[in-house]
Amino acid sequence: MRARIYQPARNAMQSGTAKTRQWVLDYVPASARSVDPLMGWTSSSDMNSQVRLRFDSKEEALAYAERHGIDAVVREPQRRAANIRAGGYGENFATNRRGPWTH
Repeated sequence: MRARIYQPARNAMQSGTAKTRQWVLDYVPASARSVDPLMGWTSSSDMNSQVRLRFDSKEEALAYAERHGIDAVVREPQRRAANIRAGGYGENFATNRRGPWTH
């Protein structure tokens, strides 16, 4: 049984970092999904694809995988540098601007 351990990235609707500090263990699908011909729903006979385990640290996730004999691959998160401007947001509305404000 194979799994991947990763730290989820924030989605496009988030401005903060909520739900991105925990580590997640997801199982790799063992079989392909199939489409039901009548309703068009996607289904799978693999029940592990529904399991998503959350851990507080990467070490806890790896220890769980070792205890249960799961072949796990760890994907390290890619950190973004902070976009900090010198004047901040208020600089957009400063009265001492050098040029006219345009959109």
